[in-house]
Amino acid sequence: MSSIVLFDGVCNFCNGAVNFIIRHDADKKFKFTPLQSEAGQELRAKFNIGEDIDSIILIENDKAYLHSTAGLRVARGLGGIWSLGYAFIIVPVFIRDWAYKLFAKYRYRLFGRQDACMLPTPDVRDRFLSEPPA
Repeated sequence: MSSIVLFDGVCNFCNGAVNFIIRHDADKKFKFTPLQSEAGQELRAKFNIGEDIDSIILIENDKAYLHSTAGLRVARGLGGIWSLGYAFIIVPVFIRDWAYKLFAKYRYRLFGRQDACMLPTPDVRDRFLSEPPA
């Protein structure tokens, strides 16, 4: 079963993270959709995820993971050396999420943002649940 990564489609850092995952996901385990897309909004509603969550969300085994836990589970899912990052799961969630949210708060200032969601290239289009809105 594939896992679904919801991401902020206008965030340059988030788009870079998605491209990183695509490059390192040899088993093509992960599928993607921007939070701003119809599929992203439907998944938000299904899992009761508020609009205040505007960074990575991982849907896996019919459960939603947020913030640092989502990122660490993605790292584990990539396998290889990247899965070593999952060791940080032992750090208490309130500490991990504090650092995660601090970074997320300033990600636009640090990396910038786009006016519209990224468009997947033809070779990875099948890994996206829906076309992002223009």
